[in-house]
Amino acid sequence: MNKIPHLIMFDRIGSAGLGYISVAEVSKNIPFDVKRVYWTYYTPQDVIRGGHAHFELEQIIIAVSGIITFATEDSQGNKVDFILDSPEKGLFLPSKIWRDIKFSHNAVLLCLASKKYKDSDYIRDYEIFKKL
Repeated sequence: MNKIPHLIMFDRIGSAGLGYISVAEVSKNIPFDVKRVYWTYYTPQDVIRGGHAHFELEQIIIAVSGIITFATEDSQGNKVDFILDSPEKGLFLPSKIWRDIKFSHNAVLLCLASKKYKDSDYIRDYEIFKKL
């Protein structure tokens, strides 16, 4: 799997009459061992979250409900926006990618992370990020 931010499409199994399931599997569509799972919810739509990058952490982000927009930037200044608007669509975020995140009303973000939480892995200063 390439190490730039990109979308991953998960299979959608089921039907409109019965509902759907999508599956994330390590080594199939998740390029790392999952060490932590978390979700965010009830984020007001006028709040921008994120504002950071990670030294080592890799993530797969899924909008299980609502619409979540990611504005990403690498340390060379390349910017790409991603819209997560379906639970069968995931965003792979490798390490050293700055992100700003906007949520629609009632959006729920699910994150599959490659490492356990470590505060020292966060890059919260944009100027330090740009020097990487």
